[in-house]
Amino acid sequence: MAGTIPVVSGAVEPYLGPATDAALAAATFLAVVAAAYVVNKVVVGPLLSRVFDRQGLDDHARRPLRKIVTFVVLFVGVTVGFGAAGYGDFLRSVATIAAAATLAIGLAMQDVLKNFVAGVFIYTDKPFRIGDWIEWDGNSGIVEDISFRVTRVRTFDNELLTVPNHVLTGGVIKNPVAKGRLRLKFVFGIDYDDDIDSAIDIIVEEAEAHEGILDDPAPSVRLNELADSYVGLQSRIWIDDPSRADFVRTRAEYVKAVKERFDEEDITIPFPQRTVSGRDAWSEPASFGGEP
Repeated sequence: MAGTIPVVSGAVEPYLGPATDAALAAATFLAVVAAAYVVNKVVVGPLLSRVFDRQGLDDHARRPLRKIVTFVVLFVGVTVGFGAAGYGDFLRSVATIAAAATLAIGLAMQDVLKNFVAGVFIYTDKPFRIGDWIEWDGNSGIVEDISFRVTRVRTFDNELLTVPNHVLTGGVIKNPVAKGRLRLKFVFGIDYDDDIDSAIDIIVEEAEAHEGILDDPAPSVRLNELADSYVGLQSRIWIDDPSRADFVRTRAEYVKAVKERFDEEDITIPFPQRTVSGRDAWSEPASFGGEP
């Protein structure tokens, strides 16, 4: 390049005169930036696509990562272009200003940077995806969008929550649909006078009869509570490829079917009961002057 510039300069100087050096410097700068753009399109872009395919990244994760890489490649191209064009002093001045600006911006945008880093972890760790049902800090909903700053979640009351990413990475997130199968638990309370074995058979039979409940793992029932007014039988069933709608619908249909069978077999689901007893007549305690 150093040997080519004088040759080109001598060839165009008769036409450009005093502006020759400036024109060649500008042309060199533009050529380097254009080369960086082409390299990004022809080499870096396809390479990124292969890496993304190998990692199994979704489209929503590829777009922002591709933008970041494009920015880095073009930034390097601009930097190299400044140097090749002989703008070294200008480049050093810009670098000094950029360093000071970066420090000031970093201090002023700590929360933004914190959310950005959290967004990177969400893309790489993939604790949830768009369309997943998640729960955190007493909130729950369906993930509608994930960006590097915030995650947007639609609640089951149709409210849109815009959640900073650091909130989701700094605490515990429950993703009930992450593993493809979900276990549901429900406690049926029967009367103390009812036959426990008959009730267990009914609970299992209704689970096996429901098409949305898996046979493997098989439904199971455990006696887990002797409450004040009922005997608690906890049913454990599994559903496949779950969503929030599947969870609510399957549980409602299953509980309804068990209740109807209980009614047919005269098994009672008792109301809460409490027995209160006391003296027939009140007498003042001896400590307050009454008779012992």
